[in-house]
Amino acid sequence: MAIARLHGGPLDGQVLPLEAPDLDSLIVPYGEGQVVYRRKGDAQHTGEHDGPTEAEFWFVEATDEIGPSSDD
Repeated sequence: MAIARLHGGPLDGQVLPLEAPDLDSLIVPYGEGQVVYRRKGDAQHTGEHDGPTEAEFWFVEATDEIGPSSDD
């Protein structure tokens, strides 16, 4: 099993399961649109006994404007 640690953007601090540890980018649904995160650095914890493989992904862009809800 591998996990993606997300940095920046609306999903900052989230940890998601990563089906393929060699992915370069993630496109994740968010509200009405999507957010894009790009991988930076090498995978960590790749040994058999040091926990799940981790990859860091950093926020790149959103397909829709991200801001506070206007539902009043």
